[in-house]
Amino acid sequence: SHGNKEVFSCRGILLAVQWFWDRGHKDITVFVPSWRKEQPRPDVLITDQHILRDLEKKKIVVFTPSRRVGGKRVVCYDDRFIVKLAHESDGVVVSNDTYRDLQNERPEWKKFIEERLLMYSFVNDKY
Repeated sequence: SHGNKEVFSCRGILLAVQWFWDRGHKDITVFVPSWRKEQPRPDVLITDQHILRDLEKKKIVVFTPSRRVGGKRVVCYDDRFIVKLAHESDGVVVSNDTYRDLQNERPEWKKFIEERLLMYSFVNDKY
């Protein structure tokens, strides 16, 4: 949302990570589809990709798998990665997604998502 739904803003990820880091949270994982490492196309803009590489080196960003099949990109369902890790590590999910489909998939995830989903917004560069 930092890129106003016009561009994928890696700086927005950094601002969110920094907000939690400044408050003493050190066990932070950000899942990003691996295709976000590719050269951006005019219809899929991305800014400051170097931030993703820097955060990956610090073991904060984890890239979820994707591949090309017959010229089309096939991506995994990264929502499942997010909820599973947060549930198993007694963490918090930071997202504006309500994960309704996953709530219906597993009863323990429903309660977890209801209690541990932290929604957010940006005002310019303020998280």
